[in-house]
Amino acid sequence: MFSRKALVCLPLLAMLAGCASSEKTHSNKDASAGGVNENAVSEEAGSEDAVSEEERLTKYQRAKHMLWQVSDSNSSVYLLGSVHFADPTFYPLDTAITNAFDRSDELAVELDMTDTAVFMEIARQSELRGKLPAGQSLAQVLPKDVKMQLDSVCASWYLAPEILYGFKPWSAAMTLSSVAIMRLGFDPNLGIDFYFLRSAQESRKKVVSLESAEDQIAVLVGEGLPDSLGIYYLKSTLNQMQLMDSSVTLMMGAWVKGDDSLFREAMYMEPEGSATDSLLEAQIEDLVYIARNRTMADSVAAFLAQDRKVFVVVGAAHMAGKGDNVLKLLRDKGLTVEQR
Repeated sequence: MFSRKALVCLPLLAMLAGCASSEKTHSNKDASAGGVNENAVSEEAGSEDAVSEEERLTKYQRAKHMLWQVSDSNSSVYLLGSVHFADPTFYPLDTAITNAFDRSDELAVELDMTDTAVFMEIARQSELRGKLPAGQSLAQVLPKDVKMQLDSVCASWYLAPEILYGFKPWSAAMTLSSVAIMRLGFDPNLGIDFYFLRSAQESRKKVVSLESAEDQIAVLVGEGLPDSLGIYYLKSTLNQMQLMDSSVTLMMGAWVKGDDSLFREAMYMEPEGSATDSLLEAQIEDLVYIARNRTMADSVAAFLAQDRKVFVVVGAAHMAGKGDNVLKLLRDKGLTVEQR
């Protein structure tokens, strides 16, 4: 489940992680809050450590992509599964993706993070609502074994666990997930979402948010969920740390190959012998994905009904997840869904 959590909500996760990380993640947070550096991709891709053009072509230009064309009888929209964290080797994107964007009139994303006022309000509300009441500490709330796991992970990262002790268990899990991915060298400012948000600004395309700020906050802080579920969520996140390198590597490789089945496999990797609670897992899946998938699928269907040319970018997990993912819901509506 670790990889699924890391794909939940845009780089707002990185903003939360920045509050807890003592490494270079602070610079990522600052760039997000103050507007993404539009030269970030080109500058890093041009560094001495960047891969050669031949390596990019070999590694990243594939016959398929995490891109689908969704059509009704007389119109189409494009649906791109995003990874919210990436590195310079993801760029340049294949022309199959960029041409689809160029042919579209609008960009639709989970939430327009270029709106500074929206971003700052979500950051404020997420921190406010993701914190424990005054006088309470995560160290007091957690079972002894979970606290020991948390302290151990923090120690291995040279991170003072006390920084996380003010968070509710759910928010602490979200923060840990993002810090873990950024420690592998992936940057939210190089994520696919931000790339297209910058491109939309440059080409003056209209940007549409599929979700509200409140929707994102609810997922980030586990709004309305019992404490027991938050503790389970944090415990499962800590248990998954041993699979972090392999699951994230597999997921990124699946994205560049456009292999949604492999992406799904990476999403649901579990440590050998790990115990999961199917009921609690179902509650988490519904909050983090299923309920949001329905909203996204309804929006795509509405774009088609209105004959709008929209390029939709949402987390790839919404396309690859088990059960009612966005692609299945669109097919259930009688729409044609073809991978490009």
